[in-house]
Amino acid sequence: MKKIFALSILIALIFCGTSSAAQTADSIISDAISMINEISEQDDAEDMADTLKTSHAVALVPTMLKAGFIIGGEYGEGLILKRENGKWYGPSFYNIGGGSFGFQIGAQKISLLLAVINERGVNAFLSSRTKLGGDIGIAAGPSGRRAEAATDAQAKASIYSYSISKGLFAGVSLEGSVISKSVKRNKEYWGDNITADEALKKPANDKRILPLIEVLEKLLKKSK
Repeated sequence: MKKIFALSILIALIFCGTSSAAQTADSIISDAISMINEISEQDDAEDMADTLKTSHAVALVPTMLKAGFIIGGEYGEGLILKRENGKWYGPSFYNIGGGSFGFQIGAQKISLLLAVINERGVNAFLSSRTKLGGDIGIAAGPSGRRAEAATDAQAKASIYSYSISKGLFAGVSLEGSVISKSVKRNKEYWGDNITADEALKKPANDKRILPLIEVLEKLLKKSK
């Protein structure tokens, strides 16, 4: 059992370390643009756009890596943009990670879009550390004919998750994952120590973020 545990942690650290080492604020934005373009081509893009249209913010994780052998780990870096009265604010950068135990083997690379549907969900990204499914409700995003059969979990959720994935895992669960603000990436982008709250009060009009705003607006136009 000790060998299994050690191997699992080693696999997770290798994948997570690879992800962390490759990221910069600019590369996260660039990868997020590619991710939204890919999402826009999906058959259910209209349903996702419906959800985003009424959301208070959108959080993106272009690359999240999950790896494990019985015991697993996951890690990714992302950004959040707030949307208020049709205007975008931010970004603020954050990390997401966690561990899991159960029958699992292999590795998976996924992209995440988190639709933050209320202010409580936005506040989760302002805290230094928030546990998804514990401190804040999260559920799989509605899809298919405006999600006529919404579940109780969805009704209680402050965040809806959507993913594009390739690999050996079947599906993805963010229950138990922890999000934390990235002081390093925010300083890298803004050029100063800045809180997540301060970042999300700044208009998203910098030339580095505008291409991402443009593809998000294009996705929103798919709303029914």
